[in-house]
Amino acid sequence: MPQTALVTGAGSGIGRAVALALLEHGWRVALAGRRAEPLAETAALAGEAQAHALAVATDVGDAAQVDALFERIENAFGRLDLLFNNAGTGAPPVPIDELPVSHWERVVAANLTGAFLCARGAFRLMKAQAPRGGRIINNGSISAHAPRPNSAPYTATKHAITGLTKSLSLDGRAFDIACGQIDIGNAETPLTGRMAAGMPQANGEIRPEPVMDVRHVADAVLYMAGLPLDANVLFLTVMANQMPFVGRG
Repeated sequence: MPQTALVTGAGSGIGRAVALALLEHGWRVALAGRRAEPLAETAALAGEAQAHALAVATDVGDAAQVDALFERIENAFGRLDLLFNNAGTGAPPVPIDELPVSHWERVVAANLTGAFLCARGAFRLMKAQAPRGGRIINNGSISAHAPRPNSAPYTATKHAITGLTKSLSLDGRAFDIACGQIDIGNAETPLTGRMAAGMPQANGEIRPEPVMDVRHVADAVLYMAGLPLDANVLFLTVMANQMPFVGRG
């Protein structure tokens, strides 16, 4: 029987690339995201493999919608082998004293609460299914280690994802649930077009930054997902090699 995955934020960018790679490699994939149209576009891009895609419009920050998502997955596929906790957002890069609380709450809901709610749903299903167990891969960020200027909501939630990853990895041991994290630096998607024009640096300068093909991220997730459950990549960083991360500036 084909393995089954859930990819959140599957309507664009990294989520779309990972979902398509999984479908290409024979997985059945539930596609989750806030809007139905981009999810349908992702499924269509899979060609004949779209027959193995299930698109479910879901706001991952809403507990009732996440519960409904996992009910759809269980009814359609009967089990879940992989959760890629990818959905996320950022806030405008403004000084913290100018940031509306509503923007902070929106980022926390999407990046952290959404990951928690989906992990909770995955644990419930993976513990009960036969054979038992599965894998969770959380999308962290290099920003948790080296934040960009004026990125407090995004950076704080990505730090929290690291704590969630460690806790889930520990708590999943008794149930054959493995949990790891991928930290990504400058994968080329429609959202990274501005990097060529220049990004704020720690010293106040604006500089263009290199990007890498998003397929490298999909390949990394495929590697992590393909491991047997007695092995786990706890943390993996994949990045554009010359991006400003290691070192100063």
